Amino acid sequence: MSGPRYTDDELLSLSGIQHFCFCRRQWALIHVEQQWQENLRTQEGHFVHERVDDPFFNESRGDVVISRAYPLVSYTLGLTGIADVIEYTRSDHGIPIPDHEGLWLMKPVEYKRGKPKIDERDEVQLCAQVMCLEEMFGIRIDSADFYYNEIRRRQHLAITDDLRSTVRSLADEMHTIFRNGITPEAEAGKNCALCSLVDICVPKLTKKKSPVRNYIGRHIREACALDL
Repeated sequence: MSGPRYTDDELLSLSGIQHFCFCRRQWALIHVEQQWQENLRTQEGHFVHERVDDPFFNESRGDVVISRAYPLVSYTLGLTGIADVIEYTRSDHGIPIPDHEGLWLMKPVEYKRGKPKIDERDEVQLCAQVMCLEEMFGIRIDSADFYYNEIRRRQHLAITDDLRSTVRSLADEMHTIFRNGITPEAEAGKNCALCSLVDICVPKLTKKKSPVRNYIGRHIREACALDL
């Protein structure tokens, strides 16, 4: 793996890669323009993570050790964040961990409010967590798990080379947009109904091809007509 590319001051939020994969404009509104709105889905997401995000909560279950709210960083990707859960399984091919004998394999487990998505937004976030751990510990992790609260079960994710390549490409694009400070144009679509920033983004308005002055002029004329 190549040496560090980014400094501490240049690190971006790892969780943002999920927003970025979902919608570049949504990510820029949050991370470039610092705008955010809560909706039911984001509130439910916070509730699901309440028990998970306890950095002082660790537990052992025989040959499995669980660590919660684990800090992550990759200077190659330029990302930093928190893993919901790191699960250590005893293995002769693992690494040592403090206060436990033997060797252990590391695997992140990401908790999600809903159910599996039809796109890659969850997968790239979890793969980015894996790539952080690999860089931090000099190891190789070939799989990770989701736990989806709506279906109440785990789902396995294979960490493929293609998925790693997608994460690297997305991270590079995130840094380029962040450095330029330019929010991408809106792309109205079916995902807009799921977005907590739809009222700020107003995709149908910002994507209109007619000049803004035409839009303003029309509404002024309508307002004047109402006053007559």
